Amino acid sequence: MHIKSKKVAFYTLGCKLNFSETSTISRDFEAEGYQKVGFDDVADIYVINTCSVTENADKQFKTIVRKAQQLNPKAFVAAVGCYAQLKPEELAAVDGVDLVLGATEKFKLTHYLNDLSKNEQAQIHACEIDDADFYVGSYAIGDRTRAFLKVQDGCDYKCTYCTIPLARGISRSDTLQNVLKNAAEISAQNIQEIVLTGVNIGDYGKGEFGNKKHEHTFLDLVKALDNVPGISRLRISSIEPNLLKNETIEFVSQSNCFVPHFHLPLQSGSNEILKQMRRRYMKELYAERVEKIKQFMPDACIGVDVIVGFPGETDTHFLETYHFLNELDISYLHVFTYSERDNTPAALMENPVDKGIRHKRSKMLRGLSVKKRRAFYENQLGKVKTVLFESENKAGYIHGFTENYVKVKTPWHPELVNTAHQIRLSHIDADGLVRFEWMNQPDFLKVFTVEFQ
Repeated sequence: MHIKSKKVAFYTLGCKLNFSETSTISRDFEAEGYQKVGFDDVADIYVINTCSVTENADKQFKTIVRKAQQLNPKAFVAAVGCYAQLKPEELAAVDGVDLVLGATEKFKLTHYLNDLSKNEQAQIHACEIDDADFYVGSYAIGDRTRAFLKVQDGCDYKCTYCTIPLARGISRSDTLQNVLKNAAEISAQNIQEIVLTGVNIGDYGKGEFGNKKHEHTFLDLVKALDNVPGISRLRISSIEPNLLKNETIEFVSQSNCFVPHFHLPLQSGSNEILKQMRRRYMKELYAERVEKIKQFMPDACIGVDVIVGFPGETDTHFLETYHFLNELDISYLHVFTYSERDNTPAALMENPVDKGIRHKRSKMLRGLSVKKRRAFYENQLGKVKTVLFESENKAGYIHGFTENYVKVKTPWHPELVNTAHQIRLSHIDADGLVRFEWMNQPDFLKVFTVEFQ
């Protein structure tokens, strides 16, 4: 089979960082003449980029491998990513898997492919995680609207529940020059929005030139990206509260491109539990960051990560978290139910929380998230914002996000895709999404005015 007729398909589990790295690996294949197809298509090679942050991501892997085998029983199946680094033998034992590559090897995937024959026993190439000390830049273009730009990898924090340092190694950064080059490449493809990704992006600058010294800070990065021509929006994504400095908040509030949207991991509203987690802040600092953001950007959207059911979390600890979040001026929650991860200190801690109680607490916080998002949306009604429309037709509607992450909907029209418009938020539909009035209705919509009423 000639290489140009070979087809490769990709499946990504986990975070935006994984998506950016999958895109980089896929571009390597395309550069070597492979044809990229969807994962639902018949392919010669299936590449699965794995995640091991949650228990469910581990379980999903076998299902995805089975799907690939059903599509083409003779296809070559490669597993890469965090789970592949942490538990390569476990993945290699899954029926149908031919190759498992760890943290550093995944970026050389095409080098490990020979005749693409199925292996009787999966080959494993996974380095010691201490060897994952070099940086590979990447970015993902998932649709025409936004791109995920990787600026940093690895983490030097030692949170007791987390496997990421074991899976990705030490904190290290892309060079500022390369980040700007990648941003310019994205801009040239008519992508309207860039989302900055990494494991711990607030630590940007560490390891930029292979040493632990900070050549640049996260604020330096933000200031430099704000001047990249052609990008309408820059979104910071998730950043540790202790690394989000007041100077960065103030700069974002008056920047050209950065939007008023922050995602700050909290994990617990109990200082006692935060200490057990080895987080690097107390809840008082977290509250100060939220207050500072709202001081400079009253309409800012603030998302929160929180873990429920950490070992030793009593009803009192949980209610402390619940009430803390209820009183904070935040916009939504990402709720994670704690699951024991091998080789983490938390997995050995005493007083594990019953799984039924973990589930109940998750449900309570997800209910609080719905309430918080509704209150945030209601507070935005009547205000003029800019919406950037997505690319999908979902049941006859096109969706988009305002700069401060309010999700809006309007009847589908293909010419709205990847365009930005000023609107006035008017009311919330039964599905919880916001409808709006046009400030300057596009000419191509005027014939459809009746449909928009």
